[in-house]
Amino acid sequence: MAKTFTDEFIPLNIAVLTVSDSRTEETDSSGQLLVAELTKQGHHLSDKQIVIDDVYKIRAQVAHWIADDITQAILVTGGTGFTGRDSTPEAVTPLFDKTIDGFGELFRQISYQQIGTSTIQSRAIAGLSNGTVIFCMPGSTNACRTAWDEIIESQLCSTHRPCNFVPQLKQAELAPCKTRG
Repeated sequence: MAKTFTDEFIPLNIAVLTVSDSRTEETDSSGQLLVAELTKQGHHLSDKQIVIDDVYKIRAQVAHWIADDITQAILVTGGTGFTGRDSTPEAVTPLFDKTIDGFGELFRQISYQQIGTSTIQSRAIAGLSNGTVIFCMPGSTNACRTAWDEIIESQLCSTHRPCNFVPQLKQAELAPCKTRG
């Protein structure tokens, strides 16, 4: 069995994508939260973007990060609900080599304790593609905090036992910390 953890923390290059028709860098509290949390943990922000809720714009941005040699993880916030414009799952799912079914299942289980049956409207998903792990979560800041604190943080930590996603990710040099406005 392959070793799935290490005693040494390995910082990852993580990109953050906010899917929204209305948010700007100044009003993107969910994206800002994810950036703050990943950098506090010791990871590197490889890029941050905001795109409108459009299947092809979302897919193009995520595919760009999957194909680059730097990005090891992608955090997508927004576009996972049921309104007519919510299209993150439709945009991202075709890019997955493998789905991580447990992420959506566990996210909804945890969210049920906070928002009750409304959690069934969450289409949170995750998958692996070209050595890049992708987590797609709702656009609310509280949902992002739940996803990060309860699931994502530990799964992106090389010291988390008994397993984490770090050994499955592409090898990359550390990216310079970067944000775009």
